[in-house]
Amino acid sequence: MNVKSIIFKVVIMLFCTHCMAQEITNNETAEEKKARQDRIIQEHVYDCADKINYNFWMKQYQDCLDAGLKKDSTIAYLWQQKAMPYYKIRKYSVGKEYLDKAVFYNEKRWLSYRGFMKCIFAKDYKGAIEDMELYIKKYGNHYEMDHTCAFYIGLSYLQLNEFSKAEKTFENDIKDQVKQKKEAHFLDWFYHGISLLEQQKFERAIASFDEALTVYPNFSEAQYYKSIAKAALGHSEDEIQFLYSEAIENRKKGYTITEDNAVYEIYPYQLRK
Repeated sequence: MNVKSIIFKVVIMLFCTHCMAQEITNNETAEEKKARQDRIIQEHVYDCADKINYNFWMKQYQDCLDAGLKKDSTIAYLWQQKAMPYYKIRKYSVGKEYLDKAVFYNEKRWLSYRGFMKCIFAKDYKGAIEDMELYIKKYGNHYEMDHTCAFYIGLSYLQLNEFSKAEKTFENDIKDQVKQKKEAHFLDWFYHGISLLEQQKFERAIASFDEALTVYPNFSEAQYYKSIAKAALGHSEDEIQFLYSEAIENRKKGYTITEDNAVYEIYPYQLRK
């Protein structure tokens, strides 16, 4: 048997094996597919990757997930889990490649998450707006990491110095939240206040900071930027100094932006210790 014949037989065998595997996958019911993928996630995420500290053993952590992806490369959650630690150690370009895969395989679940990661971690504000606007258009203005898609759009506009757009976005988001939940998140009020402060609409900015402080009374950032607005309006030096000092003291006590991911990234306009 010559070399060409051997190669041809090997190719045919591999092709047939692929066809059989594809046929098995195609013949699965939705319930069977979910059960199979859940088993892979259990084995390679919860029983493997989650038991490894990726800060010290990134290769071993990634090996767990890669072994799962060899069994089924269409499981979006495995791709997201590969991406997540790279964002947390500020290797955004590496993480993006994997997160894009997660969105490809499950857009509805991971598109808004990618928008969040672009906004808070990678500082890709135009990209964040694109992702969040697309998500809202296709699936609605849902919550990602405790905030609406619109919140991240407003925050991105704020960071792009498009203050009027940020103001309008936060204003509409606050109205929607009040309508649905009777109360808006204090960060919506805070960043709405910042958008007004940047436009020198000082009295309205103070009103928004007060709304944030109604929900979170010791919120140091709201107190700090409120003191700036009061100074711009010519309030008494004693009043301004008292508010400023209270803000600094509350920041030292940890009364700051309370987002879980604030341990990895400084949020826009967040005071440093």
